[in-house]
Amino acid sequence: MRLLVLVLGIFSAAASASPSSFMFDDIQDRDPAVETGGIWRASTEFGFLMRSGNTESKSWKTKLDLQRDTKLWRHRGALTYDRAERKTDTGTQVDADRFFTSLQSNRMFGKSKNSSFFMYVSYEDDRKTSFEFQSSIAAGYGSRYRHNDNLYADFEIGPGLSYNKNLDGETDVDSILRLATNIEWTISESARFTQLLSSEVGADNTRSRAVSALTANINSRLAMRLTMTLTHNTTVAPIASGEYPQKLDTETAVTLVYSF
Repeated sequence: MRLLVLVLGIFSAAASASPSSFMFDDIQDRDPAVETGGIWRASTEFGFLMRSGNTESKSWKTKLDLQRDTKLWRHRGALTYDRAERKTDTGTQVDADRFFTSLQSNRMFGKSKNSSFFMYVSYEDDRKTSFEFQSSIAAGYGSRYRHNDNLYADFEIGPGLSYNKNLDGETDVDSILRLATNIEWTISESARFTQLLSSEVGADNTRSRAVSALTANINSRLAMRLTMTLTHNTTVAPIASGEYPQKLDTETAVTLVYSF
């Protein structure tokens, strides 16, 4: 509770400031007010992570975001690594070890440039699930709906394939339909809320992911971020211990973000 009060206090103080720029991450889309002219932007993120579900532990989170916007293209890339360890009587127990990466490009078309063709690929390796890894690739149509200057949403739909490997070494290739929504709300000059909702619907398994993030600038390069991530699989198999993992994983993180 004290941690939550402290975090909210820092966000409130940062939101009242007026830094000259704002940080972005992989769940945000192209900023319509800024045209970078093809320059790559990057930010790194580091912080403390609390997990519930398959893992009840405390861990560290690191993340790298890459972005590039041009007149016709939007490119987004992200790499995330989480790890938690605790000492036991017999040695060190690894409670969490997860790597996730995703890449997406949108090719805009039409006079308004609100329509686009997207290509998406992702890879996830999480020790605490019944999969050795999960990966997917999809392509399709994207559209942007703007409510006002401070709030807009991007909607995407398209077919694809998932390629998953379970702990027994068996691999499964399944046709999927990817549905995704990116929401961005500029609360003030220094505070922003973003949310990603995605679902990859397949015959064998449906994997859904929700990422909500509140980011507030501390200065022109440093920001604080509060993130909640939910990951759900409709189908699970026994892990090495013989137990069935939970279908829903919940992650809550408080991190510092440095933009360069």
